[in-house]
Amino acid sequence: MASVGEPGSALPPVEDVSGAALVAFDPGRHVGVAWVSDGGSLLHSVVITAQELARVAVPPRARVLLGDGTGSRALGAALRGLGLAPELVDETDTSETARLLYWRRYPPRGVARLVPVGLRVPPRPIDDFAAYAIALRVLGDEAVVR
Repeated sequence: MASVGEPGSALPPVEDVSGAALVAFDPGRHVGVAWVSDGGSLLHSVVITAQELARVAVPPRARVLLGDGTGSRALGAALRGLGLAPELVDETDTSETARLLYWRRYPPRGVARLVPVGLRVPPRPIDDFAAYAIALRVLGDEAVVR
């Protein structure tokens, strides 16, 4: 994966995500975006603001996925306005899955390892990992993260 960003971090150029079969969006105050291969690998992810949406690179044949939670109506309209056709996906429990995915990618170090997973608080918004969880749900790979 190229990078995982904070809100406002650099978006990847289309050539860096050209292998993505899925581009998943997690709506909300921060918008999580995940570019995922058809095998379920996270190629790139970022947390952006709604104003940065028009700069998101979507490969020509990639499926666009949108979590159906809070903010999905407005984000869906914005995506359609960009000529994309988002598929709504149930995002129930994706926040919990996102936390597991985050800690799997960035395991705690030192004393923090002793804190139970359910009590750990990631040091940044993890909406990009929620978008990744949405993509894994569509691929049927949810069991991989449990």
